[in-house]
Amino acid sequence: MSLIQIRKRHLLIETTYHEGGPPPQKPLRLAAACAVIHNPFAGRYEPDLMPFMQALRSLGTELATELVDTLGGRQNVEVYSKAAIVGIDGEMEHGAVWHEAGGWAMRTVLGEPKAMVPAVKAVASAGYRVMVPVHYVHASYVRSHFNSIEIGIQDAPRPKEILFALVMGDGGRIHSRLGGLTKDKVSVHDGQR
Repeated sequence: MSLIQIRKRHLLIETTYHEGGPPPQKPLRLAAACAVIHNPFAGRYEPDLMPFMQALRSLGTELATELVDTLGGRQNVEVYSKAAIVGIDGEMEHGAVWHEAGGWAMRTVLGEPKAMVPAVKAVASAGYRVMVPVHYVHASYVRSHFNSIEIGIQDAPRPKEILFALVMGDGGRIHSRLGGLTKDKVSVHDGQR
């Protein structure tokens, strides 16, 4: 029996047309692809989570591919992140498996961008919402691209479930004007300052 049993999928697309100033040349789109799955370890301690983490790579690839398609191709993706909300019969480590599984999948689908993938995780009841931080895919310190998107699903995660999410977007904040490293000045090999 597969470790990955999906109850539902959810795709959120947030489009910002302006932030009170002049409209930008193109609206900013942030998208979150979510999957609610059964937690195979809810209610018990499992010492070896590595097979679960590896099995989740395929789910990560599906969600990452959906986001790339939603944003019109990987050349349009400028920000990314990942999130997990574990139902209350689980533990934080059940969400932490997404660091490698979701991050690996996103990097692979996007052609190996240089920056670390930010993340947020929580153990919570159904309907819980998290603010997911995003940043530039090739350098974590590009200030114009620090942003966030709220995710959550009204009936998830149930106590024995996990909500996994990947997030991508096609630009930095609208009207960003606070200085700092800009994406055209990134020069260090690993994308870090």
